[in-house]
Amino acid sequence: MNFALRPPSAGNSGSGAGRGATMENLEKQLICPVCLEMFSKPVVILPCQHNLCRKCANDIFQSANPLWQSRGSSSTASSGARFRCPSCRHEVVLDRHGVYSLQRNLLVENILDIYRQQESSRLVSMKPEQQQQQLLCEEHEEEKINIYCLSCETPTCSMCKVFGKHRDCDVAPLASVYMRQKTELSDGIAMLVAGNDHVQAVITQMEEICRTVEENSQRRREQLADCLDGLVAVLDERKQELVGLIAREQDDKLKRVRCLIGRHSDQLEAAVTLVESAIRSIGEPHMPLFIQVALCVCAGRMAVTARASAMERPELGYEDMSHFVIDTDELADMLRNIDFSSAAHRGVGDDGEEDPEEGEEESELDFCLRF
Repeated sequence: MNFALRPPSAGNSGSGAGRGATMENLEKQLICPVCLEMFSKPVVILPCQHNLCRKCANDIFQSANPLWQSRGSSSTASSGARFRCPSCRHEVVLDRHGVYSLQRNLLVENILDIYRQQESSRLVSMKPEQQQQQLLCEEHEEEKINIYCLSCETPTCSMCKVFGKHRDCDVAPLASVYMRQKTELSDGIAMLVAGNDHVQAVITQMEEICRTVEENSQRRREQLADCLDGLVAVLDERKQELVGLIAREQDDKLKRVRCLIGRHSDQLEAAVTLVESAIRSIGEPHMPLFIQVALCVCAGRMAVTARASAMERPELGYEDMSHFVIDTDELADMLRNIDFSSAAHRGVGDDGEEDPEEGEEESELDFCLRF
């Protein structure tokens, strides 16, 4: 690079240099982060407390929202659009007026006016040779850098074009190249900001997808648990019914057998009493009494023999309970093969609402429950 920045003449005092540094620091605070120039009024302030030229803010907003209705049109947007601060990426939701709904920062505008007045006064009080620091060519002393070599892509002076190493190169006025490059840089910044907004919108959409996936998964887990709990409830209810059938038949059979045991016990007790009477009658010494007792014993024996011949007994295999058997192999296989059917087949979306055209179709899980 064949140029150097020459400092201003040494006539400046220490206080003047300090004042210049202060103004320079103030100027840095009044630079728009989009156009890299001092703010142009009106200046708008964002909720994040960063400031922008309203024109720059509108350019960014229009590039990020190409379908947004222009201000003052007959049909304005019914809902707000999003605007992202180019400095801190803070997102702002604007109403139907777009960037024109942002509040103007009157304090910054007043500071701009005061700064421009002070700067004008300072330039007027300076000597002409002190008003501007000039970039001078290192090869040709006192020659200002005023052209731009398009071939070498470097600023240079007129003498370098006429007599120096750039005499065979294509050149252009430095001011025109400066303005062109500044415009391209501003456009590039706006495109980058719009691209960042697009990427951020995609990220936000994906984050929303993640939240939706989590919510839908939780909803499906709860529905699955309810369906399987319903199956368990049906099985438990049916189990109680079948156990009740077994218990009732058990009670009926035990009641009958125990009734027969009681009746036969009574007959056995009567027979034992008759045997004891017969044994006592054998020792009777008087024949008339013996004959009378013997006749009674014989009559009792005949009655006992008749009851014994007519004694009721349970039929063969009465104790068998093998008819209480169920075949669960097919049902167990069906339960093992329970699987999810697609929402399109069921006619039910993640929001839990049924498709009216397919609401009457029965899902596989519902069929298992009904079965």
